[in-house]
Amino acid sequence: QRAQRGEPVRRNEHRDERPADRPRDDRPPRVDQRRVANRGPNFEPPSRPQQRHNPAREVAPEDGERLSKRMGELKLASRREADEWIAAGWVRVNGKVAVLGQRVGPDVQIDIDPAARNQQAQLVTVLLHKPIGYVSGQAEDGYEPAAVLFQPENRWAEDASGIKPNAGHHRNLAPAGRLDIDSTGLLVLTQDGRIARVLIGDDSDVEKEYLVRVEYVGLPGADPVPEGTLPNAALSNNKLALLNHGLELDGEALKPAKVSWQNEHQLRFVLREGKKRQIRRMCELVGLKVVGLKRVRIGRIPLGHLPVGQWRYLAPWEKF
Repeated sequence: QRAQRGEPVRRNEHRDERPADRPRDDRPPRVDQRRVANRGPNFEPPSRPQQRHNPAREVAPEDGERLSKRMGELKLASRREADEWIAAGWVRVNGKVAVLGQRVGPDVQIDIDPAARNQQAQLVTVLLHKPIGYVSGQAEDGYEPAAVLFQPENRWAEDASGIKPNAGHHRNLAPAGRLDIDSTGLLVLTQDGRIARVLIGDDSDVEKEYLVRVEYVGLPGADPVPEGTLPNAALSNNKLALLNHGLELDGEALKPAKVSWQNEHQLRFVLREGKKRQIRRMCELVGLKVVGLKRVRIGRIPLGHLPVGQWRYLAPWEKF
């Protein structure tokens, strides 16, 4: 009517007119009749391409845990190694290549590429007889870390491992456990996360044996002992029993230990834990002062005749 009267008509003015009982979103789709006319009788609409599977976009189960942590629990690798293997594409979960940060359930099948095992077999572990005056880990207060002694000139001449040193053996070599600056004895340096977990993991149960030279100084308020009394005579049997089991440090009960006299001045300690300065603090609680401490064994590996300041490789046939 507007056109007949000569009035301008806006093209989209009546587009929103529709029956009141039909919502806007329920309109039938528009069909291009020209395209329909050109389609043959056997026309089939193209199917939508399937999206390629991307495991990184999978939704993790609510009770899942990080794949690297799960691999550590299964003792397949350390968590650091696991992340490196996953990044390299060497890990499959239920047949699919894993991705960093992936979370898994408890029943997944984890497969490791042989290339990862070959790399792991090339990792070395070093046994060092740490001298007094060196710290176990990072340098502190002007003292050097024991790792600086890992040099060709300090290798024990009787090392029977057959391992040929190379520059790569210094990469990521870290202490697996501590030994105080004023203590000596066996210190383990390793590139192998599996060994580090065995020795210092939260669930580690590996024995560490020490020879500890002591003096008896007594406890505050206790009756003094005659001068010249040997430590093994001054320490009561009850106090020796406490060293074996019953002491607390930092508000936590200590695991049972094996403590006995090696001679009149020296105790033999066998521990399955390693709190900071544990032996010295244990001795203080029963009136003893440590004047010398030497670690002589870790698990099945003894210090043996390894000279102070020298090192050797852990042989392929040796296990902690």
